[in-house]
Amino acid sequence: MKQERENKIDVVIGIDVGSVTAKTVILDQRKQIVGYSVVEEGLVNEESAIASMRQALEKAGLSQENVKFVVTTGYGRNLLHFHDKSFSEISCHAKGGHFLVPAVRTIIDIGGQDSKVISLNGGGKVETFQMNDKCAAGTGRFLEVMSRALKLSFSEMGELGAQSRHPSHVSSMCTVFAESEIISLAAQGISESDIIAGLYESIARRTLSLMGMIQARSKVMMTGGVAKNKQLVKILEAVIKMEIVVPPEPQIVGALGAALMAHQAMGEEA
Repeated sequence: MKQERENKIDVVIGIDVGSVTAKTVILDQRKQIVGYSVVEEGLVNEESAIASMRQALEKAGLSQENVKFVVTTGYGRNLLHFHDKSFSEISCHAKGGHFLVPAVRTIIDIGGQDSKVISLNGGGKVETFQMNDKCAAGTGRFLEVMSRALKLSFSEMGELGAQSRHPSHVSSMCTVFAESEIISLAAQGISESDIIAGLYESIARRTLSLMGMIQARSKVMMTGGVAKNKQLVKILEAVIKMEIVVPPEPQIVGALGAALMAHQAMGEEA
């Protein structure tokens, strides 16, 4: 039965090669997600992207023979020798976000090494965007460094942050200076929960600044691994004064957009 299924199903693949993770989404001819995977890579490389693709195919019960078109996106999109086309993460996040929630007009993507805010029109096309790509401020990398300084996991940080009653003020968004600042706050007896809530508020303020540059509108979607932190999302909603939609798997939105691009490209070439 498995062999018969493999011979009959044609699929397209989108691969988002980010700074710390490789994500793959597989779509069938009806644009239904039949498999996906997220692989931690540490460094941007082709091997992790291949591992992500193979893992997604295995989950879907498919093989490489079923794949008719591959589109890549993200930092390492041009590292993959086997892709058919590549597109920017901006366009792919817009495509994926609009597909999931057509009413979305603003996408906040906080990834491992950068954060970006994208404005969409009613048809899901990119109108404008702003990126924070000069340093790790307010990104997943920023939170990773802070979690190590506090000797806490991401999940523990979220739980403790939710307990805060008086968030501390973290003035620096530079990763190096912020790490020194939270160590100093801890030495002053400030609770971990208040320090964490202060860190989340600093990220929210940074995001609000980016949103102001593009005149962000509702409805807002948040993508990327950081979107899994419910307490950070809650604080961000309070700061930007807008409700935020978080997809069930926020890390694969860019890969989904790439797969949709592949679906469109294959149709155009048929």
